[in-house]
Amino acid sequence: MKGDFMTEALAYSLIIGVSVGFSAGYLGSLMVLEKMALVGDALSHVALPGIALGILLNLPDPLLGGFAFLFASAVIIWHLGRVTRLSFEAIVGAMFTLALAIGILITPEPDLLEALFGDITNVGWAHAVAAIIISAVAVFMTRTIYTKIVLGMISEELATSTGVNVAKTNLLYLLLVSLIVAIGIKIVGTLLVGFLVIVPAAAARNLSSNLLRYSLLSSTFGAISSCSGILLAGFINMPSAPAGPLVVLSGVAIFLATIVIKWRSKSTSI
Repeated sequence: MKGDFMTEALAYSLIIGVSVGFSAGYLGSLMVLEKMALVGDALSHVALPGIALGILLNLPDPLLGGFAFLFASAVIIWHLGRVTRLSFEAIVGAMFTLALAIGILITPEPDLLEALFGDITNVGWAHAVAAIIISAVAVFMTRTIYTKIVLGMISEELATSTGVNVAKTNLLYLLLVSLIVAIGIKIVGTLLVGFLVIVPAAAARNLSSNLLRYSLLSSTFGAISSCSGILLAGFINMPSAPAGPLVVLSGVAIFLATIVIKWRSKSTSI
């Protein structure tokens, strides 16, 4: 009976991991392309005070508080960016350390470790279904604005002249990233979730010659990182080896492999 439960829990974990890893990789491809990698990492820290409040208020799932804080922060960052003309990195950098400090101070100690590093083992079918739906919606909506965001990166004036509302497109993208970061916290926690939107995309960039290949590889590497890390954690089955850090190590291994492949391909072409 215990073996059946563990198999079922692992299956749900893998479904969530692959869904979130794929969508995070896809959205992260834009973030790395736009040189906003630190924004994805910093946004995850903003969720911590919301999770803490969710715990203190006894919400059905503390991540609901994290959702609320992430969405509010995305809107604030977007608005401050328009008003001050400062970069997203500067604005987020000013917010995330404060949010992290407040979150650590108010999060109950027994729940702090899970909030920081995630706990993918404590999931059920409802979490798996929600992860699939949210990830699919995020990927679909990002796909509809992908070329608009890329055009805005090249030239805001050019994008505006073609009818693209750059400000609203950027806001929608930030909200979608916040959504994926929120569910990614379940896998790797607030400290490590930035990895999911940075490293797979960075690895994909090492092997990509065009935008389509880049986005597909980024999504694939994200899914493989999550899946392999969760499987490794299930195989080890030790409290000292949670899935979150192992997901990160798996992704870094992929990144290092792409560096070697790129280096070898350059060496052979000389």
